[in-house]
Amino acid sequence: MRRHGLTSSGYASIGMSQPTPAPQTRFSDDGFWWWDGASWKPAVSPDRLWRWNGQTWIPAQSAAGAGGPAATAGRGGGAGFAVLITVAIFLGVLVVVSILVTIILLTMGNQISNVFQNVVTALNGG
Repeated sequence: MRRHGLTSSGYASIGMSQPTPAPQTRFSDDGFWWWDGASWKPAVSPDRLWRWNGQTWIPAQSAAGAGGPAATAGRGGGAGFAVLITVAIFLGVLVVVSILVTIILLTMGNQISNVFQNVVTALNGG
């Protein structure tokens, strides 16, 4: 029920209760921090088992499936992905070196053979 009354200026006032808008939590781009209106606060617990979702702390595993900026911070490769990238780079370098050695041997093979023959001849005293 609404209350009607006159204010000191003579206008009628209607007392209404408006719902308070829910505060919007602003996360950093990496999802590890949230803005409380005055300063940045950590959005991940020190042991990385809990995440702040804007209203309460939730287990970090369920935050990854919840979506939003906090969930994107948990995505990534990890150690397995780093090992895979390292092995792929090593194999790539190995292939490039193999190709270069093959090209060098095909183009300069006779010259290399002549050098070795000259060394053998010199060592034999000839």
